[in-house]
Amino acid sequence: MIGIVDYGMGNLFSVSKALERLGAEYMITSDKQALMSSDALLLPGVGAFRDAMLRLNEDGLTETIHKFAKTGKPLLGICLGMQLLFEDSDENGFTEGLKLLPGSVRRFPGNTAEGESYKVPHMGWNKLQFVKESPLLEGLNEDFVYFVHSYFVNAKESDVLLAKASYHEEVSAVVGRGNIFGMQFHPEKSSKLGMALLTNFLKLVQERKAVQ
Repeated sequence: MIGIVDYGMGNLFSVSKALERLGAEYMITSDKQALMSSDALLLPGVGAFRDAMLRLNEDGLTETIHKFAKTGKPLLGICLGMQLLFEDSDENGFTEGLKLLPGSVRRFPGNTAEGESYKVPHMGWNKLQFVKESPLLEGLNEDFVYFVHSYFVNAKESDVLLAKASYHEEVSAVVGRGNIFGMQFHPEKSSKLGMALLTNFLKLVQERKAVQ
């Protein structure tokens, strides 16, 4: 059972429909006991980092996510959900994140080093470049995925960077360390590669469940 964390700011419909297409059982909930009993957690997100952390903190879900991470069971953050896994963000002022991965979230400056302006948010299809081997990327080929974001992760430690994309800056597109994973783009809207990434995540969940 995949527990989708419902804190009022997730792209719950599209994510849940993607899991349905893959035949995965899931529940959308904010119940802490139900989330802790899940085989894996999925942390979605659409909106502002500060608002998201405020809701997670107020609902006591920050503590639940930390406890779940310590179990070793897989946890996947998508879009804003991925950004929340990191240390902090400067969106609407400095805000501390979940601090499960090292790095900070920063806004696209909108201007290149040469002074040329570019569009923010980054919206559209960009090709992934695989950086590091991971079960999440196993058997997959580099292809295009769909991004919608104004902020990007500047990962402090390269060991968490699994795949990157380029949009005037190097974008940490897929990250992971241990049982914690994140995707900056929307895999559920990213055609074959997006669904293949979710499939690999579900394989990780089953493998973890099998050895428990």
